[in-house]
Amino acid sequence: MEDIKTYLERAVNEDAADIFLIAGKPISMKRGGEIRAITEERLMPEDSGKLVQEIYELARRELPEKVTAWDDDFSVSVPGLARFRVNVFQQRGSLASVIRVVKFGIPDWQQMGISPEVMKVAEMTRGMVLVTGPAGSGKSTTLACVVDAINRTRNAHIITIEDPIEYLHRNQMGVVSQRELNMDTQSYVTALRASLRQAPDVILLGEMRDLDTIQTAMTAAETGHLVISTLHTVGAVNTIDRIIDVFPPAQQQQIRVQLSQVLKTVVSQQLLPTLDGGIAPAFEIMHLNNAVRTMVRDSRIHQIDQVIQTGSAEGMIGMDESILRLFKAGKINAEVAMRFAMSPEQMQKKLR
Repeated sequence: MEDIKTYLERAVNEDAADIFLIAGKPISMKRGGEIRAITEERLMPEDSGKLVQEIYELARRELPEKVTAWDDDFSVSVPGLARFRVNVFQQRGSLASVIRVVKFGIPDWQQMGISPEVMKVAEMTRGMVLVTGPAGSGKSTTLACVVDAINRTRNAHIITIEDPIEYLHRNQMGVVSQRELNMDTQSYVTALRASLRQAPDVILLGEMRDLDTIQTAMTAAETGHLVISTLHTVGAVNTIDRIIDVFPPAQQQQIRVQLSQVLKTVVSQQLLPTLDGGIAPAFEIMHLNNAVRTMVRDSRIHQIDQVIQTGSAEGMIGMDESILRLFKAGKINAEVAMRFAMSPEQMQKKLR
């Protein structure tokens, strides 16, 4: 078994997205949406423990005594190679880790296949924007590109609150303050409340995890700031439902009204494996026009999909339409289109 740095180098050289160090399995990498083994031997618990210990040494951190009780998230930079987002956890009584590769520098949004309509978020000055999708769907990359665009084009103070910090932003036309949970601040809510006293123009919140965070973020958006955050949902309708359902029933109507006023755009994304072994993003984009605002306020959220489908003139697009475009462009096959479609039955008819 090699040391951890060798596997990190191999992952970067082979353009992998993630490395898996889990006892009972060979060391594996995820590339083009598929996980494959890169060693023949299965990791023993002592092997995975040794590799995890080496990650902590690279990061110049102490291995927590109680890693058995919770997951540990942190980032580590290897000079001349890349940055890595590390999650360490316990499984079957042994230490394990999943490591995300984050290359130095901000990616080019056009090369990443990010829609120009998504990048228009960088032109907004107030309200709330949500970028949603399952884990590993490229939300962090999209957010990094948007923050970079704001940083390069506006004289603004951008505060990011992340767990952990992935992409490093250099001050350009704007000023970027990056704060990492458990290192620079105790929690999202603590940092978010403090940020309102730090003259922010833009606040990037890594994730809206609970009621307090959501409520504080909505208040920040109400007071004239641009707040950008993420949720682990697919689709604009599911995103709005998730936010409202977090609150007690007695508060939900008030939240619907508040959300209809502060929410500007919901971008939902998925990463699809392409025919050439790579990945391509599919986006659903919903802007809150008067019709959508009324539907959110009046609890007619189920009607929003219809507005998205007919809102192309306003820059909206449904997830299935975005997937269909990738298919028609020859980037993905029919099987992938069906697997990621929100409505497989409708997709099947369109593919015919």
